[in-house]
Amino acid sequence: MNHDTAIPRRSLHDELVERLQRQIVEGDLAPGEKISEKELCAAYDVSRTPLREALKVLARQGLVVLTPHRGAHVSKITVAQIEEAFPVIGALEALAGELACARATDEEIAKISLLHMKMATAHKIRDRQKYFRLNQQIHDALAVAARNPSLNRMREMLDGRVRRARYFANISTTRWDQAMKEHDQILAALKARDGERLAAILKQHLAHKLETLRGVIEDKNAGAGAV
Repeated sequence: MNHDTAIPRRSLHDELVERLQRQIVEGDLAPGEKISEKELCAAYDVSRTPLREALKVLARQGLVVLTPHRGAHVSKITVAQIEEAFPVIGALEALAGELACARATDEEIAKISLLHMKMATAHKIRDRQKYFRLNQQIHDALAVAARNPSLNRMREMLDGRVRRARYFANISTTRWDQAMKEHDQILAALKARDGERLAAILKQHLAHKLETLRGVIEDKNAGAGAV
């Protein structure tokens, strides 16, 4: 198991949630794997109480399953899970985009534009990991620019599930190229502050992801058992 160094005491709860989420999303903690509290407490230099609180958050996000007297394990990725999450987060992303067009500062739009340029470079050189991380930063920046804490809290509850499905499914080059073109359209709509158009693009963007992932996950699960 690959772990980072001990966590600084500042924002311990948030740091724990973020790091455990990243391990699950990127596959370091695999679907179905039992979570060893002892190992994680030693790796992160924390007691069981904050670790268990972090696991409860991840359980609410659908990334962890907590079983009485048996502990926790990483949830499996299923078509039903992503079909439940994607339409909801698609609607939230659409609303975030619409609000961001009205509320984002010029500096925030410039920052998103820079992230987009870096992501385009990662796409060009086929650096998937860097592309995915920049992609996530762009969607997060749009959500922040929406200036709606309630929307962000709802989005965060589903976001881990969506990111993990995307990491799990090694999408085709064709779909990757299509996603990059969609991001070109997202940036253009944001720069034009066309909230209605951006909302429509983001909703379609998530719908295309769902369509792609559904097929990939069905194929993988059929070939290797439920994942």
